[in-house]
Amino acid sequence: MAIEIREIKPVKRELLKFVHFPIDTLYKGNPYYVPSLVLDEVDTLLPERNPAFDFCRSVYYMAFDDAGKPVGRIAGIINDTVNSKTGKREMRFGFVDFIDDREVSAKLFAAIEQWGREQGMTQIVGPLGFTDMDPEGLLVEGFDQVSTMATIYNHPYYESHIEALGFNKEIDWVEFKIFVPEGIPEKHKRISDIISRKYELQTIKYTSAKKIVNDYGQAIFKLINEAYDQLYGYSPLTPRQIDHYIKMYLPVLRLENVSLIIDKNRELVGVGIAMPSMSRALIKSRGRLFPFGWIHLLKALRGKNDVVDLLLVAVKPEYQSKGVNALLFTDLIPCFIKNGYVYAESNPELEVNQKVQSQWQYFETHQNKRRRAYVKELGVRNEE
Repeated sequence: MAIEIREIKPVKRELLKFVHFPIDTLYKGNPYYVPSLVLDEVDTLLPERNPAFDFCRSVYYMAFDDAGKPVGRIAGIINDTVNSKTGKREMRFGFVDFIDDREVSAKLFAAIEQWGREQGMTQIVGPLGFTDMDPEGLLVEGFDQVSTMATIYNHPYYESHIEALGFNKEIDWVEFKIFVPEGIPEKHKRISDIISRKYELQTIKYTSAKKIVNDYGQAIFKLINEAYDQLYGYSPLTPRQIDHYIKMYLPVLRLENVSLIIDKNRELVGVGIAMPSMSRALIKSRGRLFPFGWIHLLKALRGKNDVVDLLLVAVKPEYQSKGVNALLFTDLIPCFIKNGYVYAESNPELEVNQKVQSQWQYFETHQNKRRRAYVKELGVRNEE
């Protein structure tokens, strides 16, 4: 089979082919693969729609067989902000999918690696997106688990293909199912009472999306920047990105699943945001809003749902490891019980981040997935 690699131009018509490949071809009928919303992913890849392009560069390639059928895709990304922060000349690979053919994967990676060398890069890591707001990490355990809307699903063979091309493990993330208890654990109650009195903290709730945006929209994302600053590969959100994500996410959240912790000056010190799982709805809609995909998504968001995704938990660095998370869960658990959620999905946590994983110690949990970032020196060329 002759494989042709074509560069995909960053225009909507071309990017639709890039985005539809895994949904309509590679994972069609797969019960665990959760597609992204097509138009959201296209917007992520379009320079004029994604504020990350203020400091990122990218290139997109697709592989086609001799009949003109798509058999793979890949993106090369350079985040200049992260490189300035780390002092590295590092490119990322992401949005990667391919059939089980070593020639296809080798040619896709050869194309972006050559682009990276031309851009002056000396190392390649991934799978990563433009920033941490994009899915990251190759799935290496948990292939029989339904993915979440915020994560990557991939076939088991990807791992051997990537390792055969000279990549080595850089870091792993783990994910957990956290089963919703029948009531707030007594330890949580006690810790919450102590911490709230000691540091003069309180939990607040909103019923108006407009009001939470006006009062704490900017503060939520600035807190995320503070809390996540030292995490692997973190790219601080810029003011333009913050405005973008406020408009994209805050208006569609069920506000009962948003918990804010403030100090005596009403400054934000902690936030927990959860969302009913959209996975089954995205599978049914195949990532499309129209003609009827929006119905599945609306039912998942507003109707009965037994799974909730923990999108993020962020606490100011000076309050971390002091039990502040207990206030978040003391607030959220009654909401989870009321809504009939059976378990929560943690989404990826760095395996070395003991601070985060310690917050699950009072719950029944099951580690159900593991994903990996790989690294390779660009001086090593692919064998073809």
